[in-house]
Amino acid sequence: MTKEMTEVGKLKEGRFVIIDDEPCRIVGYTTSAPGKHGHAKAKIDAIGVFDGQKRTVVRPTSAKIEVPIIERGSAQVLAIMANNAQLMDLTTYETFELPIPMSLRGEVRESIEVEYIQALGRRKIERVKS
Repeated sequence: MTKEMTEVGKLKEGRFVIIDDEPCRIVGYTTSAPGKHGHAKAKIDAIGVFDGQKRTVVRPTSAKIEVPIIERGSAQVLAIMANNAQLMDLTTYETFELPIPMSLRGEVRESIEVEYIQALGRRKIERVKS
């Protein structure tokens, strides 16, 4: 597992966080003022990178939270089989298969270059490079 710990108060919108063992992109981040008997709290709204589900978590800003280490890579499409694409990483020459996202079904073709994202041992095609 490639993840690290960071303080909730250091997070920002657009960054990534792990909620319910799922890497998520932060789409909303609000903080409340410290109360009479407590610490300042942060409300984090995030959307899962791989499943697209919205998740919300509320934690003290001084608490620690897991953050995934996101790796991006480029790959060439070798073949298309139904809704999957066989890809070859352009730096390691490793071949692997990934499902083609619904939003990219018309754009992914053989011999073009795509960008993929990798987190917590899972991969996903992000976009088609032009």
